[in-house]
Amino acid sequence: MKSRDVRKQFIDFFAQKHGHSFVASSPVVPHDDPTLLFTNAGMNQFKPYFLGTAKAPWTRVANTQKCIRAGGKHNDLDDVGRSRRHHTFFEMLGNWSFGDYFKQGAIAMAWELLTQVWKLDPKRLHVTVYKGNPADGVPPDDEAARLWQQIAGMPEDHIHRFVDDNFWEMGETGPCGPCTEIFIDRTPDCTGGPQVNGTDPRVMEIWNLVFIQYNRGSDRKLTPLPSQHVDTGMGLERICQVLGGYGDNYATDLFTPIFDAIGDICGKKYGGLFPEKDQKQEDAETNPNLARDIGFRVIADHLRCLTFALTDGALPGNDGRGYVLRRILRRAVRFGRQNLGVTDPFLHKLTPVIVDIMGDAFGELKKNPARIAEIIHDEEQSFGRTLDRGLELFKLAAAEARSTGKAPPIVSAANAFKLHDTYGFPIDLTQVMAREQHLDVDVAGYETLMEEAREKARSAGKTSQDNLADLPPNILAELAKLHISGTNDSAKYQHKAIRSDVAAIWDGVRLLGSLADAGSSAAVILGQTNFYAEMGGQVGDTGELHADHGGCFEVRETRSVGGYVLHLGILRSGKLNTGDTVSAEVHSARHRIENNHTGTHLANWALRAVLGDHVEQKGSLVDADKLRFDFVQPKALADAQLAEVEALVNKSIAADLPVYSQTVPLEEGRKIKSLRAVFGEKYPPQVRVVSVGVPVTELLAQPDDARWMNYSIEFCGGTHVVSTAAIESFTLVAEESVSKGIRRIVALTGAAGKKAAELASQMDALIAQSTAANVAGLPGAIAAIQSLAREPHLPMLARRKGQHAVAQLQQQLKDQQKKASGGAGGPDTAEIERLLGAMEQVNGAALLVSSLPEASADVLRGAMDAIKKKHIQTPLAILLAGVSVDHDKDGNPLPAKVNLLAAVSDALVGKLAAGDWVKAIAPLVGGSGGGRPQMAMAGGKDTGKVAEALAAGRELAQKKLA
Repeated sequence: MKSRDVRKQFIDFFAQKHGHSFVASSPVVPHDDPTLLFTNAGMNQFKPYFLGTAKAPWTRVANTQKCIRAGGKHNDLDDVGRSRRHHTFFEMLGNWSFGDYFKQGAIAMAWELLTQVWKLDPKRLHVTVYKGNPADGVPPDDEAARLWQQIAGMPEDHIHRFVDDNFWEMGETGPCGPCTEIFIDRTPDCTGGPQVNGTDPRVMEIWNLVFIQYNRGSDRKLTPLPSQHVDTGMGLERICQVLGGYGDNYATDLFTPIFDAIGDICGKKYGGLFPEKDQKQEDAETNPNLARDIGFRVIADHLRCLTFALTDGALPGNDGRGYVLRRILRRAVRFGRQNLGVTDPFLHKLTPVIVDIMGDAFGELKKNPARIAEIIHDEEQSFGRTLDRGLELFKLAAAEARSTGKAPPIVSAANAFKLHDTYGFPIDLTQVMAREQHLDVDVAGYETLMEEAREKARSAGKTSQDNLADLPPNILAELAKLHISGTNDSAKYQHKAIRSDVAAIWDGVRLLGSLADAGSSAAVILGQTNFYAEMGGQVGDTGELHADHGGCFEVRETRSVGGYVLHLGILRSGKLNTGDTVSAEVHSARHRIENNHTGTHLANWALRAVLGDHVEQKGSLVDADKLRFDFVQPKALADAQLAEVEALVNKSIAADLPVYSQTVPLEEGRKIKSLRAVFGEKYPPQVRVVSVGVPVTELLAQPDDARWMNYSIEFCGGTHVVSTAAIESFTLVAEESVSKGIRRIVALTGAAGKKAAELASQMDALIAQSTAANVAGLPGAIAAIQSLAREPHLPMLARRKGQHAVAQLQQQLKDQQKKASGGAGGPDTAEIERLLGAMEQVNGAALLVSSLPEASADVLRGAMDAIKKKHIQTPLAILLAGVSVDHDKDGNPLPAKVNLLAAVSDALVGKLAAGDWVKAIAPLVGGSGGGRPQMAMAGGKDTGKVAEALAAGRELAQKKLA
């Protein structure tokens, strides 16, 4: 059974059979609840109703809730990868009662669904109930035990009593109460009863029925709630495992497509191996096949968590939920590197798979998946820069631990702290790596060092990176008093290392004589430097300063303040003293930055050549990965314009034009025809002119020559390639609006641009293949093109070409389906038969209330006509709903919309008019509509409320027709 079918059967059971309202999942980021890092249970969004601080608009609710348990009280992070059923992200199926039914109703419905709908063997089901806790003054839940015996005929030896496991709390404070958990025993001879709440994976909890009776205050005291409620939770992943007959959650279709995609990246195949028990196993990595499969599971699980959290508004960071997400991402990257051998960023490439699997149930995933991929990619790159060095440091720390002779060897607090502070390794990641090598970690000592660091930061008052990047007036005065003049940065235009002296060391509060503690942050001022300080859109250089006596300072950022170049970073090893002579070495990323910077100049020139003189620069960002350029332009660029801009830039690259630069008087520079300057920018009396293809001396000799319009000429103080051939390639990957009248392009150069071009070739191949696809093959062809179109580095033209192709293929599919259904524009015969089977009788009338997948208004009308033809003599009341996606003239998908159709036979319009019927429920989907008593239509934009609208429509029709 597919996961989507399990999800639907659960919701339909409660919504259609037992009168529950469907309420869409809340975001996994509870922005309005400061007590939670993440939504960790389905009941979170209903907390006010349990507390009695708000009145619930429904008495019964069912839904599926996105949940994350990776921090705080409920944290399953450490179990992921080894456990068969624990996840950081999971989907919780649940039903709720707000002052309506209580224990009896919850138990009866649960038993009915499990044994009558899903046909689970009653002999294999066990339950647990609350044993009672005198310390809290809460008695044992004998009522629940008695109800299980009465309703389910549950034998006494299938009813188990516990304390902690059967009192449910969503956090340190809030609504809580006793619960009864349902377990399934899948041992061959049904003898797993003693393993309830044990470690045998064959005896597994599948559903928890929580009876909310109390509120836990901040003083830990329990007080009765104003009314009693029911909150149940069933993990979709677990019940899919059971109904599919699998031995673990990861064997279901919620994970197998992710494994396939991971395998395509790493060249390995998932084998489904687990440790012998669902517990941490220190020697897991001694089995390479087991290590491989743990890596697959960690990556798949963490990717789901990241994709949903980022979609719902969270961002990786250094504290709170941001820190949790960063830990999760880095853990996945580390497992990918160490267990699967993937050294390049890869997680971002997998996000389209999550959208494909879960996007229909959670439409928000489809809104901007490229942004999610970009965030993940940026984090992967950031961590990748330090991971290799951190792993080397861990090897040294492990060797040091073994050399002490202790059993077991212990990684010192100092080394654990250095891994965290210098390389961004969370302590739990260090512990995982230590366990894999049979080592312990001095966690208590680490916490002491962490607190000392926090206290040092608090007492200093100013130690942040922002403070390091600034020199306040008193420090500038002190530098002048010490006769430390501004930094000579004339060497920044060359690549080779230079020798220089340390003029000053700044820690954000005071000037230091030396830096001796490894991991300490500081800003180093040199007498002269070859590092480029961030300016004019070009990021500052990174690199290293090596002192003659062995000290090493890692430069992570370069800024310029008051004529001084600040080399911001950390001491890697040894010491660094004022007056030391150092070798200043710029990282190789400078070459890629220069490719992108000269590429930006060429793009500026090409945009004006294609679009006109109104093009003015409004901002730019040039780093090692991409170039971004903002410019004045009233409307989006057409495909032909994008192609011409790309062609002009690539023609200049192929021409291997030399890049010239010269400092000239400002007024002379302004006279050069074609010269580009940033509007509103204040330039000094002497400015640097960068010209691509023409010596600056020639420009100055004939400033009015019209030929200069064919060349890129700008005021610029940045670093550039020697000649354009070094850029290799230029590929536009994005063109978008920044604000009214301002557009933005993003482009790749060098190897990244070539890879993007390869993706474009893949798109061409997919489109070519789609032209030969038959009706059965069209959905797969469309899905393949859409998947590639979500790749963030796909060239813009290829993306648009794919969007056009998808629009055409979707229309082709629609036309062929319409033809197959006799031209009615409705669904196929099987779908019509399903609708006919869903009819119910109400006082002599046939009532049909149903949704159709991906149904436009035309499809709904076709379905209505087909049903009427089958029931010519029967009084009919039909309410149909569908969700469809239209496309704009360029083939870009528009936001999904809800379509509603109501049709009522003449004999029934006196009781129920179609126009009134659809008008009553349209607001539930964020829309409006109406029409004749016999037939009416409506539309809406809230696609997540379709089930709720249909439920309301059914209830209204049943009352009117009764």
